[in-house]
Amino acid sequence: MFKIIRLSLLMIVLCGIAYPLAMTGLGQLLFPAQANGSLIENEKGEVVGSELIGQNFNEQGYFYGRISSIEYDASASGSNNYAPSNADMLKRVQQSIAYIQKEDPNINLKEIPVDLITNSGSGLDPHISVAAAKFQVDRVSKETGINQDTLNKAIEDTTIPRSLQLFGEPRVNVLKLNMEIQGLKK
Repeated sequence: MFKIIRLSLLMIVLCGIAYPLAMTGLGQLLFPAQANGSLIENEKGEVVGSELIGQNFNEQGYFYGRISSIEYDASASGSNNYAPSNADMLKRVQQSIAYIQKEDPNINLKEIPVDLITNSGSGLDPHISVAAAKFQVDRVSKETGINQDTLNKAIEDTTIPRSLQLFGEPRVNVLKLNMEIQGLKK
């Protein structure tokens, strides 16, 4: 009986205390930025967000990201996983299209990048496609007075390439892009 108790206490200490402390320490030592949430700071050193979690940008003059059915709440990560034929999904997509059309009534609906009218599987995606960013250049230029070439350069500067030049698609972190825009507005 005492062997079982000693083994249980040993496992509690090893697996419940020593291992988590060791992994936390290694994470802080080897990957401090990632271990602390990949936080992004502004020029004043204030944390404005994370590279890993999207944000809602509703103000004029900023690029907007993917739709989030969970309002970018990391504690509620996930989506409804609606089928393309689901009435709620169709309604949400139509609302997204109507929002874009309100800003530019002359837009060709076939030109709207799909990632601007649908949400990601997690509802937290901080990235949009390069096409989705470029799609918004005209609107952001009109709202900010920043010329389109400068905005395209900001998109280029914040574009993240394919992982290992092989996996995924080039993408733009919307928070980083909007921070560039904020700097250009000054």
